[in-house]
Amino acid sequence: MLSQAPVYAHVYRSRAGEVAVRSWCEMELVGCPGMRPLPELTADGRSTRVHVLEGGSGTPVLVLSGAVLNSATLTGFARLVAEDRTVILADMPGQPGLSSSRRVFGQRPGSYGLWLDALLPQITDRPVILMGHALGAVAALSSLPSPLVERMLLVNPAGLADPLFSLERRIATGAWRLSPSERTSARLLETLCAPHRAGPEHDSHPLQEWMTLMGRHCRTVPVPGMLRGEEFSDWHGVPVTVATGSHDRVFSPSLLHGAARRLLDANVHVIEGAGHLAPYEEPERVRDLLNHGGD
Repeated sequence: MLSQAPVYAHVYRSRAGEVAVRSWCEMELVGCPGMRPLPELTADGRSTRVHVLEGGSGTPVLVLSGAVLNSATLTGFARLVAEDRTVILADMPGQPGLSSSRRVFGQRPGSYGLWLDALLPQITDRPVILMGHALGAVAALSSLPSPLVERMLLVNPAGLADPLFSLERRIATGAWRLSPSERTSARLLETLCAPHRAGPEHDSHPLQEWMTLMGRHCRTVPVPGMLRGEEFSDWHGVPVTVATGSHDRVFSPSLLHGAARRLLDANVHVIEGAGHLAPYEEPERVRDLLNHGGD
């Protein structure tokens, strides 16, 4: 029997919305000193945009962002990490950003591993640290072990367990989807981040503008749960650091502890003062994990 061709949906609600989102991303990346784009690549049949920020002499790091986030939202983190090492940022296809907007109906999260398998040898010929945040960890865990991966850092990782249920987050997400605005974006970010510190400098989250833009123009999908057995690659023998925020209400330290030990023979490093968006909330602590592997 002939297999059916995949049916694609697009992450953007309209062509105008796609232009608005891509323009915002281009401006953020162009505005980052030293950031350079690689020529557009094709990985697992989908166009992929990759940006590189040259840095210190440490092992380069390939950063894969969480769902609804991308390279453009990580420029601040990249500038910080580039003090130590070159940073490679890749937009994941099917997510808002500069890569392919095609999202396959019924696609299992583990299919991101096929994309990463095809992408990695196109962007580096020497070993890198593979850092996956949230959904990016799913791509890392479901990709095939490679001599091009020296070690892995998984931050607020999806794929190891099903996300915790939160009525507060579900209500905030519903309000944001129905009426995306600065107010509903801020409320959703409050459910994802650690409690606000005192002081006016924390009144507006740096991702608030992006979340509002994305809510207006993009279709979203639920946070992926635990990978199935056949999707989870055997990373034994490769050093893996697992970290999550002390206030992560999606993938908490207690939720991840057993799975990280059982599946990766790794402990969970707790990032104090961070929620589910640790690279944005506590970038210095994530940088330390890149430098020292949680030791």
